[in-house]
Amino acid sequence: MNALVTAPLLLPLFGAGLSLAAWRLPRLQAAVGIAAAVLLVPAALLLAGQVQARGPLAVQIGGWPAPIGITLVADPLAALMVLLSAVVAALAAIYGAAESPRSASRRAFFPLLHVLLLGVGGAFLTGDLFNLYVWFEVLLVASFGLLVLGGRREDFEGAVKALVLNLFGSMLFLLAAGAVYGLAGTLNMADLHGRLADVYAVRPHAVTAVALLLAVAFALKAALVPLAFWLPASYHVPSAGTCALFAALLTKVGIYALVRVFTLPLAAVPAVMPVVLVAAAVTMLSGVLGAVAQMEMKRILAWHSISQVGYIAAGVGLLSAPDAHVKLAGLVAAMFFIVHHGLVKPALFLVAGLVRRELGTTELKPAGGLYAARPLLAVLFLLAALSLAGVPPLSGFWAKLAVVRASALSGQWWVLGAALAAGLLTLLSMLKIWLEVFWKPAPSDAAVGRPAGAAAMNAATIVLVLLVTLLGLVPGPLLAAARTAAESLLQPDVYIRAVGL
Repeated sequence: MNALVTAPLLLPLFGAGLSLAAWRLPRLQAAVGIAAAVLLVPAALLLAGQVQARGPLAVQIGGWPAPIGITLVADPLAALMVLLSAVVAALAAIYGAAESPRSASRRAFFPLLHVLLLGVGGAFLTGDLFNLYVWFEVLLVASFGLLVLGGRREDFEGAVKALVLNLFGSMLFLLAAGAVYGLAGTLNMADLHGRLADVYAVRPHAVTAVALLLAVAFALKAALVPLAFWLPASYHVPSAGTCALFAALLTKVGIYALVRVFTLPLAAVPAVMPVVLVAAAVTMLSGVLGAVAQMEMKRILAWHSISQVGYIAAGVGLLSAPDAHVKLAGLVAAMFFIVHHGLVKPALFLVAGLVRRELGTTELKPAGGLYAARPLLAVLFLLAALSLAGVPPLSGFWAKLAVVRASALSGQWWVLGAALAAGLLTLLSMLKIWLEVFWKPAPSDAAVGRPAGAAAMNAATIVLVLLVTLLGLVPGPLLAAARTAAESLLQPDVYIRAVGL
């Protein structure tokens, strides 16, 4: 079982190393990079299956027992997140190999992709607060490298904005981790569950202050308003394959950290979740209003990433409810929405890359005519866009229904209203893209091409859209997995026993 828990770290580590070794052989590098990403999918499936059958699995690195050593823990939530990462990374690797020219700067794509996967996998599996910070920094370095691959001025501007704000969040995280160690004498999250509860009974203000610091750090990385504006400044800049990776993984790591820390080490601190709930409602509306105002496809999708994070945070914020059934409903909604958004938004970014490949632009005004010229591309966009907007029976409908239901159960009607309003505006912004890019006649000077490499890019996009559609038509398995993950979060004793404490 140890090999299954460490595989999501070892495969990207070897993938990064082998991709670097094949630096001067672009075809070999692409083959190695894709193979390592694809192999992560069965490894993640096996890990999820074992966690489902046996409960949380823990590994003590170096044989040092918890809470002294470094612990890796795969519980239902971590296994679900690792599987999501693996699926999107495999498709993004296939897409990126066809999308990227064989220039020297683009040879860094596969090493950086695997370093990003290493950081993401480590963040999902670590059982230690300080190592969560370390893995955040690993994925931050990789994301900065991916942002600047294009070598253009706008690439560096977007990367600097994202880096500076995320480094501020990292500073807050490190300060909070130091304060936690000073208060509790440990950073193992399973061990902190009991120790911080005892400290909170004696020094509630000190623990609440630390909790707020951590919440701000994670909210910045998750792109919750008012800490979200690094995202639209950077997400539209890189290639579509990189955008897909970012949309699936970066904000999800922030949300994951928020969920993990406030259901395990800081489960006894009640003051933070009501603030998260307010931020979630504001994020839903702010993000979608920003999207409505844009006239460039990738910028619209970037703003929608903010709005959709608001839906996920709304489910997490319902941990503030006194009713256990409401807490469970909120977490189930958040878990389902994470997977839905982790697939549908990358699908839309991949479609945007295909639009750019066909038309040479993703600006809405000079585009047009793709419904007649590329009907398959139009269908792929329509399915993903309608899912994002929450139109039944696609996956977005079930995800938003779960958030609306949980909000209604809690009596938080203002959150429900924000969710419905954001859903309507999402539909309007997707309709704007449809009318401008696909439905209206092509401009007289437009030239639709058939560039090389489009077959692999089409294949990756089709698989991702089919997954989104399948989740909508057959939502039962994902709902069951989301419920299992939510129940495990509300039963921290099972996690603590798996760690050996």
